[in-house]
Amino acid sequence: MSVEFDTAITEKDMYQFNLYHAYHGFQGIVATLVGVWVLIMAAVTFGKVEIAYTLLYLVLGVVFLVYVPVSLYLRSKQQIKNSKVLQQALHYRIDDGGIHVSQGEETADLEWKQIYKMVSTKSSLLIYSSRVNAYVIPREAVGDQYEKVVGLAVNHLEGYRLKLNPFHI
Repeated sequence: MSVEFDTAITEKDMYQFNLYHAYHGFQGIVATLVGVWVLIMAAVTFGKVEIAYTLLYLVLGVVFLVYVPVSLYLRSKQQIKNSKVLQQALHYRIDDGGIHVSQGEETADLEWKQIYKMVSTKSSLLIYSSRVNAYVIPREAVGDQYEKVVGLAVNHLEGYRLKLNPFHI
């Protein structure tokens, strides 16, 4: 069985990947909790401490909760703008041998044993080749072949390397 499709990554796709990557790790969870806690502290201490402390809490809360998404958005725009590879469509062929990606004359092959993990999100299929590097495939590019791709992954990857949400099918 083989699945083939073409896809181009948009700024939105890259932003969603960067958000997923930032907030699904320990640091992202802790940063969110700290940001919420600091805002709660601002509300609890309002009127009980000097206004400078309350403002400091508010500023820190905004930094933790707003700065990261905004900086990820700006970085995503730059990544697409600065990469000729990401600006052009990629051709994917997924089969029993692995993931085969081509663009013009350039090709790359990723055997199943080289895949670090595969993750499905609401909008993307992420095929990690390492802890931080991934092929970002928009779900709309895969279309009705998504279940075939998942079937290939389930047949070739250990369960712990799959994070395929059944609600995303």
